[in-house]
Amino acid sequence: MILNKLNLSQSSKLENAIILSVILFIIKILLPVYSVFTLIISEVLMLSAIFLWSEYLFNLLKKNKNQEISLILNSGITCALIFFVLSVSGTVIDTEEKFSFQDNIVSSIFSLLVIFIFIYLVMYIFSVIRYLFFLRQKKEPGKYFVTMMIFMLLAALSNTLLTLDYSLDYIKKTFFFVSIILIVINSIRVSWIAFLTKKQKLYLLLISIILSVLFITNYGISSDNVFITQIISPFSPSFYTIFNLIMIYGGIYFGIVFFTALFHLPTAEAFDRKAVEVSSLMDLSKILTKVLDIKELAETITELTINVCNTDCSWLLVKRDDKFDVAALKNIGFIEANNISEKITQNKIFKTENILTLKNDELVFNFKEQTLQSQFRSLVAAKLIIHNQIKGYLVTARKSQIPFDDEDIKSISSFADYAAVALDNANLIKESIIKERLEKELDVAREIQYKILPAKTPDFKNIQISALFIPAFEVGGDYYDFFLLSENKLGFVIADVAGKGISAAFIMAEVKGIFETLSKLIESPSVILSKANEILINSLERKSFVTAIYGILDTNTGKLKFSRAGHMPLLLISDGEANKLTPPGLGLGLDNSGSFENSIKDMEIQLKYNDIVVLFTDGITESKNSDLEDYGYNKFENVILENKAEDPDRIANEIIKDVSTFSVSSEQHDDITLVLIKWKFNNFSLEK
Repeated sequence: MILNKLNLSQSSKLENAIILSVILFIIKILLPVYSVFTLIISEVLMLSAIFLWSEYLFNLLKKNKNQEISLILNSGITCALIFFVLSVSGTVIDTEEKFSFQDNIVSSIFSLLVIFIFIYLVMYIFSVIRYLFFLRQKKEPGKYFVTMMIFMLLAALSNTLLTLDYSLDYIKKTFFFVSIILIVINSIRVSWIAFLTKKQKLYLLLISIILSVLFITNYGISSDNVFITQIISPFSPSFYTIFNLIMIYGGIYFGIVFFTALFHLPTAEAFDRKAVEVSSLMDLSKILTKVLDIKELAETITELTINVCNTDCSWLLVKRDDKFDVAALKNIGFIEANNISEKITQNKIFKTENILTLKNDELVFNFKEQTLQSQFRSLVAAKLIIHNQIKGYLVTARKSQIPFDDEDIKSISSFADYAAVALDNANLIKESIIKERLEKELDVAREIQYKILPAKTPDFKNIQISALFIPAFEVGGDYYDFFLLSENKLGFVIADVAGKGISAAFIMAEVKGIFETLSKLIESPSVILSKANEILINSLERKSFVTAIYGILDTNTGKLKFSRAGHMPLLLISDGEANKLTPPGLGLGLDNSGSFENSIKDMEIQLKYNDIVVLFTDGITESKNSDLEDYGYNKFENVILENKAEDPDRIANEIIKDVSTFSVSSEQHDDITLVLIKWKFNNFSLEK
């Protein structure tokens, strides 16, 4: 738009408007009024100041985004103030004496101040009308407004020329007439009225009729008003014309506003309802991401349904364990809502339809067996469908004779859809919170698991030890440990708690304490396992048990004595062969009848040079590939045999590398624990 091509900031417009006004003020005080040069200069300054004041006020209104009604009310007060000035001016100004700005300096200054305030008030009214002209416009109508302003300016300038040559009166009348035509055309643009509520439109009717009368009255009395004819017109003929045009503009504009608001009244209620519906749906959209509590969501939905659809009551049913429960209700008793709900969920027609509508006789017939406290005339129930499954119902009812129309049903259906999404989101968020809490518990369990495992392996001259633990995503109950029983006796244990999760981690912690205590008191592996069973049988749940191997190695002689409680075999790699050693024994915590002590046996072996003792959990042999095949013992033994000449750390790495390659396309579902003990003393003389 032309007016914005100056690229002046708000502060610059205000500063320039004030400067021009001050210069104009000084000129009117000091220079002769009837000088042609003075007249031209003052009129140019006047029109420039008016232009800047108009721009400043218009942009100020746009920035503040005032309400339409409050702006119109403000312009009405301003117009009334102008009317007051015009009305009382006759008693203040002497009509017999022609006023001159050079007669009395004090009265001149006062008069000029009044004139500038008057100009500001008129320009404020013009800025309000201009703001309303552009308000809520979908297309840019700026060219129409600019054209009108140009002709208003030409009419103002022609009035100035008229003071120099009265024969040019036809020019002024032509521009003035065209300006009025353009004012009428521009006054039709009042699309903002459609967005007002019914209450606001009623209020607008009253204000607009008063304003229209005020503007026309101000224009009518201006032709013979002493303030206008003796003060404003001599001060600026241009502004005199602009004032008249703005008063005409206001009268025509608010007259059209009155009739437009009047014609909009029949549809105002429907528009208000749609506005509330859209606003409520937006509120629900916000609630989707903010509210986590299902009860709070249900209460909000029932309340919004009543407000939007103008119903007497509403309630929400939510499916829990294949049963529909009342999650929230508004303006209805629980028992009554529950009775109606049972009938709704059993309705045969409702089995195939998403919306059930019952009116008058239908409602009475369907609920004739029920004693309804409220005399409902119509009822609507909408299904809450999530992933093609019915998860609830939104029900609302009316007591009035007015049935639910199509718009009501569409609104209730929309609320039901939003309610379904909101409840689904709330459930998902609730599940994610539970999942997050479980993950935190698993983190605690993993931390416990790491803490109870030895930080490093023992260091002996005759043996090399490697221990490796790889946890699965879930926490398991794998455990291994070493106990220094004397200078030449090393106790060791490997165990696996049945199950996963934090409970398995706590059982593992208990197992650690048991073996640490018993290893200091008892030297027989089978007795240690028997005592451990006696302790665990009283603390473990029925479905829980622990498998373990406990052994004692003489680090001087290479004699190894161990017992097995239902654990994986102990592998002995000797003379190029892999032997599974499986002495009998039940799992810990499975039996308290004495069968455990009778079944468990010690086994003793003599280690030879480069013999390797392998302890492991089923996380290795039960690792699976994409075809769900187990890694198995054969692959496990082959890797060890192929690398038997290497140190235990290297052998352990090769085992894990081979297991990982085998199960690369499948997730690890169990912990992997591996302990390798390699005898490095050439003790042929001790074999006997």
